[in-house]
Amino acid sequence: MGIALTLQEYLDDRHIPYEVQRHKRTHCAVDTARASHVPGERIAKAVVLTREGGYILAIVPATARVRLDVIENMLRCPVALANEDEIIELFPDCDLGAVPPLAEPYAVDAFLDESFDDQPNIYLEGGDHRSLVRISGEAFRDLMKDATRARIAF
Repeated sequence: MGIALTLQEYLDDRHIPYEVQRHKRTHCAVDTARASHVPGERIAKAVVLTREGGYILAIVPATARVRLDVIENMLRCPVALANEDEIIELFPDCDLGAVPPLAEPYAVDAFLDESFDDQPNIYLEGGDHRSLVRISGEAFRDLMKDATRARIAF
C-alpha cells in the first residue's frame, strides 16, 4: 500500500521533509518499534476517541497508554475509544490500527503527550502496517502546534 495519500499530500503541501521506512507487517505500535529498531518513545501512536459532538486523536508514545481521565477532566465530558466503523469513516485511506498521528489533515482535534517535546525525530504510522514515516521533532511539533498538550500517557 504505502503511506496514506492524505498524509503524503499534507506533508508535501507543507514542505515537510520525511523518510518512509518499511518494516515487516506488525499489529501494534510496540511491535512496530521492535521491527523497525526505533525506540518506542519516538513513535507517535494515535488513539481515536469519541466525545460529545466529535472525535479526538490522543497521541502518545508507542509504549504508553492514554489517560482518559486527564482528557475527560480537560474537556469536562466523557470520552471513549472509537469503534472500528467510526475509525474507518474518519480515516478512509488508512488500514485499521495504522492511523497517522496528525489530526489536521483528517479534521479532528488532538491531545498530544508532552513527552514528544524533546524528541529529535518522531516516527508516524504511515496509514498501513508496514510503513513508518520519520520527520524531525521540530517539524512534528510545528505540525502539532494547535494540539492540546498535556501529560496524557502512562
